[in-house]
Amino acid sequence: MLSVLNDMRRPSAGRTLLLGVVASAVLTGLVWLLGQRLHGVRLLPDQGASWYYWKLPEPTVWTRASAWLGYAAHQLAVWGLIYYAQTRVRRYTTGLHRVNVVALAVNFGFVVLHTLQTHLFYDGLAQDVSIFSSQGSVVLLLVVVLLMENGRRGLFAGRPAPISAEVVGFARKYHGYLFSWAAIYTFWYHPMESTSGHLIGFFYMFLLLLQGSLFMTRAHTNRWWTVTLELLVAVHGTLVAVMNSGPGGMWPMFLFGFLGIFVITQMHGLGLSRATRWVLAALYAGAVLVVYGVRGSGRIDEIVRIPAIEYLLVAVLAVLFWLGLRAARLRSRFRPRRSA
Repeated sequence: MLSVLNDMRRPSAGRTLLLGVVASAVLTGLVWLLGQRLHGVRLLPDQGASWYYWKLPEPTVWTRASAWLGYAAHQLAVWGLIYYAQTRVRRYTTGLHRVNVVALAVNFGFVVLHTLQTHLFYDGLAQDVSIFSSQGSVVLLLVVVLLMENGRRGLFAGRPAPISAEVVGFARKYHGYLFSWAAIYTFWYHPMESTSGHLIGFFYMFLLLLQGSLFMTRAHTNRWWTVTLELLVAVHGTLVAVMNSGPGGMWPMFLFGFLGIFVITQMHGLGLSRATRWVLAALYAGAVLVVYGVRGSGRIDEIVRIPAIEYLLVAVLAVLFWLGLRAARLRSRFRPRRSA
């Protein structure tokens, strides 16, 4: 009875989620507004796809330290909160735990800190690490979600891949640490610039930080909310591709690649009727035919690249997790026992 009363007194996680989405949009607007001050920052000419444009030509110890120390503090703080929740809370509720309130405050505080750091020192982590590390961290997050959800929604048209429950359980237990790293690393990788691509990306990062703050609540596992986060990468990737290379660029690879994963895997975990799923699949196929009727069928292979990469990475991760768990089991088995 007392636990029920305590749940009633807690702020609703669902309401907090809705307010958090609005707050993420407001924060994105503030990034755009403050970013107008950064137009005078001198940058080097663009040098190709592997070059990250938004970094200082002559970094200093202070510009580097401000980014790395801010990132490290943010990362360690969130990891500490996840560990606390797993060891002390250990129970999902409809309301917020105190640790959720702390997590929301911590993430908001570091958003403010990164904004100040950008306007004082500008550089993010991009000065010292490859652009592909930032992109890869988000891809890894999406791949682990596919692995984690294999038992609930399957991997191919609702049918699960032959991945052991032990591997899925391991991914579910420790995914918070990996996901927080992917979001926080990517967040600190970029300065708080106000280009369209940055704004779309920061809005997505704010939503991921919000999701990461709601651990141990029912909102955190809401299947419509989580699949929305998975699908937003299609929106982000497509818009950035259009802005970078125009209508004739690679945007269909991102749009149809990520939507293909939705049709093959993600929509089967939403409780939709078979008829609805067939309609969605038909709409997807029809859109592909229309677009490639204009672009030419010789380029249609690009839509399978992202699904092929993600499903291959699911298999690779599953094998690596299994090998790691197997090695840990063997090590514990052959560890010398202490004498009485």
